[in-house]
Amino acid sequence: MTTPAPTTPKSPSTTAFAAAQTGGPRLARVRGSLQQLLAAASLIVIVAFFSIASPHFFTANNLISILTAATVTGILALGTTFVIITGGIDLSIGTGMILCGVMAGVFLTYWGWPLWAGVLATVLFGGLIGFVNGTNISVLGIPPFIATLGMMLIASGLSLVISGTKPIYFNDTPAFQAIMNLSIIPGMRFPLGVLIFIVMIVVAGLILSKTILGRYAFSIGSNEAATALSGVNVRRWKISIYTLAGLFVGIAGVLSASRLSSAQPTGGLGLELEAIAAVVIGGTSLQGGKGSIVGTVIGALIMAVLTNGLRIISVPQEWQSVAVGIVILVAVYLDMLRRRRA
Repeated sequence: MTTPAPTTPKSPSTTAFAAAQTGGPRLARVRGSLQQLLAAASLIVIVAFFSIASPHFFTANNLISILTAATVTGILALGTTFVIITGGIDLSIGTGMILCGVMAGVFLTYWGWPLWAGVLATVLFGGLIGFVNGTNISVLGIPPFIATLGMMLIASGLSLVISGTKPIYFNDTPAFQAIMNLSIIPGMRFPLGVLIFIVMIVVAGLILSKTILGRYAFSIGSNEAATALSGVNVRRWKISIYTLAGLFVGIAGVLSASRLSSAQPTGGLGLELEAIAAVVIGGTSLQGGKGSIVGTVIGALIMAVLTNGLRIISVPQEWQSVAVGIVILVAVYLDMLRRRRA
C-alpha cells in the first residue's frame, strides 16, 4: 500500500490571486448580476414615471436627446470603471475633458492641423493626462484622491491659460462639428456621437472581459498585495489603466467640443461626480475588485434620464442639482451596504 504524497497548501496570496483571476467566487458574480438587474429595473421605473408625468418624455426625439446627453458622461464613466475596479478614483476627468477640448481647438483652429491629426492628438493628450495620474499614484505613491484632485485643478487652470479665458470656436472646421452632430439616419436626428458611444461601450467591454489588462484590473482591486506577490508588475498595469481612462477622457473631450462647436475653457466640475455615480449605480464597488461595463452604461442612462425628466416636468435647475446629489449619496451608501453584506 502506497502512501499518498503530501500536498503543499496554497498560500493565501496565491489563493486570492487565483480567485481574482477567475472572476471571484460564484456568489460575487451572482450579486453583481443582481445589482445590474436592480439598476435596470430602476431605469425602467424612472422612465415609466416620467412617461406618465409628461406626454413629451417618451418620444423618439426626446429619447435620442437622452442618448445624446448620456454620450459624454457615459464615455467618461467607461474609462472611470477601469480605475474604480482597481480600487482607485479619478477626480480629474471633468476638467481633463475640458482641457482636451481646448487642445482640440489649439490643434485644429490655432495650428491648422488636418482633422484626423487634431482628433488623434486630442485623444492622445487625454491619455497623457491619465499617464501622469497613473505615474503619480504608482511611482510617487500619492493617494489617488490627492493625485487626481491636483490634476483636476491643474487641468482647470491650464484650460484658462491656454485659451486666454475665451472660448475657441470651430467655425472653420465644419467636419469637426459633424463628429458629434451629424445625423446618420435619414429622417431622424440620430447623431454620429451616439454611434461612437455605442462603439466605445463594445470596446470597453471587450477590454475588461477579454484582455489581460481587464483581468489585472480586477486582480489589483481584489487584493493588490497578493497580485504583486504573484509576480505581476502592479505599478506598470496601474499606469496602463489610468492611461486607458485618459484616452476615454480625450474622446469625451472631442465629442463635447464638437457638440458645442466650441471649446469652452470653463466648466467640467461636477462631471466627474456624475460619471462616478453612474459607475457606482451600475454595481462597480468603490472598494475595487467588482464591476462591469453593462452596469456602467445603465448607470449613465439613469443619470441622463433623471436630468432630462426633471427638466421636462419643469423642475428648477437648483432642485435638479439636489436630486443628482441625492442619487450620488444613495449610490455610495448602497455600495457600502453591499460591501458589508459581502
